[in-house]
Amino acid sequence: MRLQEGQTVDGRYTLRHRIGSGGMADVWLASDADLGRQVALKVLHENFARDTQFVERFRREASAAAGLQHPNVVGVYDRGAVEDSFYIAMEYIDGSSLRDLADRGISIEESVEVTRQVLTAAEFAHSRGIVHRDLKPMNVLIDPEGRVRVADFGIARAGDSEITQTGSVMGTAQYLSPEQAQGQDVTAASDVYSVGVMLFEMLTGRVPFEGENMVAIAMKQVSEPAPVPSTINPAISPALDSVVLRALAKDPANRYSSAAEMITALDEAEANPGIAGHTARHAAYVPPEETDNRKWWIVAAVVALLGIAALIFFLTRSDGVEVPKVTGLTEVQAKLKLQDVGFKVVVDRMPRPEPEGTVVEQSPRSGDTADEGSTVTISVSQGPAQIAVPDVSGLGRQKAKRRLVKAGFEVAFNTEPTDSVAQGKAIETQPAAGSSLAAGETVTVIISGGTTLLSVPSVVGQDRIEAKATLERAGFLVSQESRDDDAPQDQVIEQIPGAGESVEEGSQITIVYSTGAGTIVLDNYVGMKEDFAVRQLEKQGLEVDVIDRDTDTESEDGIVLSQVPGAGTRRSPGDRVTLTIGRFTEPPPTDPGTTTTP
Repeated sequence: MRLQEGQTVDGRYTLRHRIGSGGMADVWLASDADLGRQVALKVLHENFARDTQFVERFRREASAAAGLQHPNVVGVYDRGAVEDSFYIAMEYIDGSSLRDLADRGISIEESVEVTRQVLTAAEFAHSRGIVHRDLKPMNVLIDPEGRVRVADFGIARAGDSEITQTGSVMGTAQYLSPEQAQGQDVTAASDVYSVGVMLFEMLTGRVPFEGENMVAIAMKQVSEPAPVPSTINPAISPALDSVVLRALAKDPANRYSSAAEMITALDEAEANPGIAGHTARHAAYVPPEETDNRKWWIVAAVVALLGIAALIFFLTRSDGVEVPKVTGLTEVQAKLKLQDVGFKVVVDRMPRPEPEGTVVEQSPRSGDTADEGSTVTISVSQGPAQIAVPDVSGLGRQKAKRRLVKAGFEVAFNTEPTDSVAQGKAIETQPAAGSSLAAGETVTVIISGGTTLLSVPSVVGQDRIEAKATLERAGFLVSQESRDDDAPQDQVIEQIPGAGESVEEGSQITIVYSTGAGTIVLDNYVGMKEDFAVRQLEKQGLEVDVIDRDTDTESEDGIVLSQVPGAGTRRSPGDRVTLTIGRFTEPPPTDPGTTTTP
């Protein structure tokens, strides 16, 4: 299996370039066509892909890791098959690794904070029954925001898994716990040890145990006490020495009982740096009576490591028979060909688009070498399966596609406007849900385009006839209401909905126009004193004109005799009101000598 840049994996992930390679897998930067994002695609090496037990564990642990949704954990999105191997799609972190950070140098304060966040991720995983088993600087990433993200929980062993590799050693020797180096059961305490090694390295610039090869390092992990960090970096406090050395205790029972307990210890060490407990002395000192036990540990470690070396030899040796190619043959032809060269044959039948009875897959694959008498599994097509189209109505585009692809169909999309289903949700499929189709056929999902929304134009200030025409041209219905207002007659003073709001095409817009009658209703000032009437009118914003009228009635002096406009009339601020005011003039005296003739 040779992956190349530009290759599309599983019909979804386009490989951009390889960003890393380890003993178990290659890691590629890939583009996810379904969700339009970048992912890190971890693809198993071929020798692991041929190990059915390992593959099963890989698949199950990927499922377990997919449930680890935490700010300090690199998310696992997907898993699947690629050619003759398998992959995990993970969150892509565009940042640096702790390896890069440690190589550049990191302060004591930064070292403690990085450790605290790694422990937070580990505690979260441990609470869900997952032990990382391979914590090391290359698996600790720093994202662009400076947050620590722990990767590769996807290769950890789920605590409730029934699949084990007794005696196997996984991980990098410098960060392995003593129990891992001896092939013993691995628990959360092993992760605490690995974190202790990383903290030691960040604080001192070197790992606690070094050697010429993996066996030499593993022997030291089992038998030698860790150096006190402050003997390498005198700036390290006694309290922090104690934390590191307790994490590096040989016996898991002498380490912190949990990642959370180690976080608490780091907090206390920062608060009281000068206080060192018995932890450092206990971790570094081996009582004489325990020496014999320690020797047995060393013997056990040597035996375990020799067993590992033997296992590697038998797994990688090239002696055996070359497996012939049988894909494309009929089941009978394939069996005869494989049996002729000494292999046993197991048949696995599966629905496939190839003609019934055709061999579509084989494991081991052609060209590989296997022991004579070992088993070759051939997958034989049962022909296209008839599958009921699942109901995806109401699902979003990507969820609908995933459900149909999982059922075995190719997927196409069409969009139709509707006001009965939310925009972006599936209305129906063609053929309809429940119809029977052969696997691999195409199902078209009809996606709601929603109703057409239009922006309401502004018509306030326009004449109502002009406003009605404007709104109707924009695709709306128009209703009209009048209101007494100071604005000129027929001018639009309000619209509902307001300008700029998005509403469905054909919606009704209400315009409110002015009657021009004004907002001030005149009171009756006839019979009132001039000063009062003028003051009241001016308070309402009206202009007042006064006309004097002579009167020979003294009680009408300074009194409003009439007003124009009259009481009850509507006016707007700035309009004029005319008041006629009585002015008393005494009548001329009567001549006594004048006789009036009737």
